Amino acid sequence: MTEDNTDLKSRIDTLIQLMFDAQQIVIFTGAGISTDSGLPDFRGPDGVWTRKDKGLPPKDEGKDWSQSDPNIAHYAVYDLQELGKLSFLVSQNVDNLHLKSGIKFDKLAELHGNVARMRCIRCDTTFPKDSAMTSCDCGGSLKSSVVHFGDSLPMQDLQDSFMYARNSDLFIVIGSSLVVTPAANIPVEAYENQAKLVIINAGETPLDQIAHLRFSEQIGDVFPPAVEKLKAMMVN
Repeated sequence: MTEDNTDLKSRIDTLIQLMFDAQQIVIFTGAGISTDSGLPDFRGPDGVWTRKDKGLPPKDEGKDWSQSDPNIAHYAVYDLQELGKLSFLVSQNVDNLHLKSGIKFDKLAELHGNVARMRCIRCDTTFPKDSAMTSCDCGGSLKSSVVHFGDSLPMQDLQDSFMYARNSDLFIVIGSSLVVTPAANIPVEAYENQAKLVIINAGETPLDQIAHLRFSEQIGDVFPPAVEKLKAMMVN
C-alpha cells in the first residue's frame, strides 16, 4: 500500500503518470462518487447503513434520485472516456448519473441496476423507463432494473466486469468500501492479473493493504484534478 506521509500533490502526480502509461483503464465506482450530487453513501458518517445501525431512517428518505445531476467526479470519468483512456466502467450505483454525464452505454456495467431503466426478466436487456416499451422484443415482461437484496446481479454485466478487470493494467476504485460481494471481488481479479490498483475512498476498505496507491481525501480533490492534468499532458 502506498499511503503514508507522502503529500497529496505527489500522490496525484503518481496517479497521473499511471493513467498516462496505462493501456486498459477500468474504473469502479460506488456511492461515494455521488455524495457531491446530494446522494447518500452507505458506510460514511451519515450513510444509509450507518444511520440504520443507529436506528435512524435514511437521510432525505424518499428523495427522487433520478432528479440529481452528475458532479465533477462523474464528468472526470467522462473526460477519461473522451481521451480514449477508459476501457470500461463498473458501477455499483443505481442513480443513472454516469449515463447522464455522457458515458457510453456499451462502456458501462451497472451491477445493481438503474432507477431510470427497466429490465427484461427473460433476456436482461434494459430500456429507459420513459420509453413506450411495455414488453421486450423477446416477449419477456419488464420490471425495475434495480437489484434488491436477494436478487441476482445481471449476469452479462457481471461477466463483462470480470473480463475487463482481468485484462486491465490500471484499476481505479472511486468511492466504494469494497465490502459487497461479488462486486468487491472484481478489483481483486484485476490485481491478481497484474493490474495496478488505486483506491480513492474516505473510509477503509479490505483491499487497502494491496493497493499500489491509496487516497483517503475527498474524491473531488483527487480524481478531477488528476484527469485535468492528464488532458494537458496528452495535448502536449
